[in-house]
Amino acid sequence: MRFFWHAAATEMLRSRTRTSQDPPMPEQLFEEITMAFATALAAIYESIVRHPVQAVGISVVVLPLFYIVFNEFTRASARIQGLKGPAGLPLIGNLAQIRVNAAEQYREWSKQFGAVYQIQLGNIPVVVVNSAAAAKVLFGQNAQALSSRPEFYTFHKIVSNTAGTTIGTSPYSESLKRRRKGAASALNRPSVETYIPHLDLESKAFVEELYRYGKGGQIPVDPMPMIQRLSLSLALTLNWGTRIASQEEELFDEITEVEEEISRFRSTTGNLQDYIPLLRLNPFSRNTKKAAEMRARRDKYLGFLNRDLEDRMEKGTHKPCIQANVILDKEAKLNSEELISISLTMLSGGLDTVTTLVAWSIGLLSSRPDIQDKAARAIQELHGNNRPLCPAEDDQKCAYVVALVRECLRYYTVLRLALPRTSIKDITYKGTLIPKGTVFFLNAWACNMDPDVWTDPEVFRPERWLEQPDAPLFTYGLGYRMCAGSLLANRELYLVFLRTLSSFRIEPHDDMDWDPVRGNSDPTSLVAIPQKYKARFVPKDPAALKLALGL
Repeated sequence: MRFFWHAAATEMLRSRTRTSQDPPMPEQLFEEITMAFATALAAIYESIVRHPVQAVGISVVVLPLFYIVFNEFTRASARIQGLKGPAGLPLIGNLAQIRVNAAEQYREWSKQFGAVYQIQLGNIPVVVVNSAAAAKVLFGQNAQALSSRPEFYTFHKIVSNTAGTTIGTSPYSESLKRRRKGAASALNRPSVETYIPHLDLESKAFVEELYRYGKGGQIPVDPMPMIQRLSLSLALTLNWGTRIASQEEELFDEITEVEEEISRFRSTTGNLQDYIPLLRLNPFSRNTKKAAEMRARRDKYLGFLNRDLEDRMEKGTHKPCIQANVILDKEAKLNSEELISISLTMLSGGLDTVTTLVAWSIGLLSSRPDIQDKAARAIQELHGNNRPLCPAEDDQKCAYVVALVRECLRYYTVLRLALPRTSIKDITYKGTLIPKGTVFFLNAWACNMDPDVWTDPEVFRPERWLEQPDAPLFTYGLGYRMCAGSLLANRELYLVFLRTLSSFRIEPHDDMDWDPVRGNSDPTSLVAIPQKYKARFVPKDPAALKLALGL
């Protein structure tokens, strides 16, 4: 009987070792643990046979404790040898320590453990990269080795098991390469130039909404719905050839609510069941239920948008758009799932980055009239006075506004932790072997606040980009999997800033803390979102603005 339990224990341990992403534990230690495990199992078996009632009671206490001890051996063997990192708790590792403001906690730990160290989420070791120099080495020089993404239970198995994943969240594959190629052709510089009429229309509509809902600056308004309509309408126009003309439309409410919830499921810290498999057995899990609900609702509006475009294409009434262009491109050879993946990428990318960044920036500018004045003077020098709607063709010619956009991207780093990577090859960093299959986090927030790059990283100062125009910016990621839509996002942000600041004086209404850490409304979310606020948008020249808007 003891031989049987020894064999069972050995197989169990070996199966745990086979699924580990790290080198197996030393043979002697493995044998010692196996013998201890087999002895314990045999003792439990004999106790059950002789004293079944008492054994059940004892097992209720002993087995969980034994599992915890056994799991600690497993967790210890999974750690990457030679790489420092903070100690964690049994079963959950460092999860309890990084549930809130994870990127800031990682930045603090880097002061103790160095720019590159490891944490453990459950039993999974994760390498966290916290400096510009280390990021350049690991994600720049090892771009191909870090070309994949890990799969997480909540987002990949529940939310995305019908419509699929975005390009940014997909593991490396031949399908991913096809999708990236299709997206790259739609988001390169020549293509972005063709979208200028859409940028013109949507940014003009944004200014008009600020004027109309704010009654010409008489009442304070929450700018978030206007910003969301701007981003959503641009995404729908570019991808499906249809727009959201008003935030009162039913589709606007549905998409913004669902995409905001789905963004939370992409959090690397907000879904404990991703790292603790036992939690997945809970039939009453609120996370699982809500994820399935959001998936069903997203499938519904994606189906509607796709059917609407197909109908217009059959009638020959569709306008040129990314989805139609890819469908008509016989060389692209993308299937329906791959087409949807590109659509989801356009949808989530704009709503995550652009929307949140503009919301943070407008709030900060309302409390910084000095920066508004500098921007206004720079715009006037380039485009003249009394011109609230500067030309959409301006390809980022106003240096101060370009610097302002980059500083907002740096200071607010809306995606504090760039989407995680998984290595497809072994990587050696400073003599330490990091094995294939390891998860990596690029702490974009820490890299953007790197004191080795900036002498005053915690100060909001657009002029730094005029002084160091070639300094690195990590908001869009780095290497092979960095954001493919950065050119379009920068162009959109520039035009929105240009037209908003030339049209209005932004005045604060709420007493808000615009610190990027303290002002975060949901510190557990993947995307850093500001607290709700209102501001006044007072026209600088009411007559000129009304004329430009055609009112």
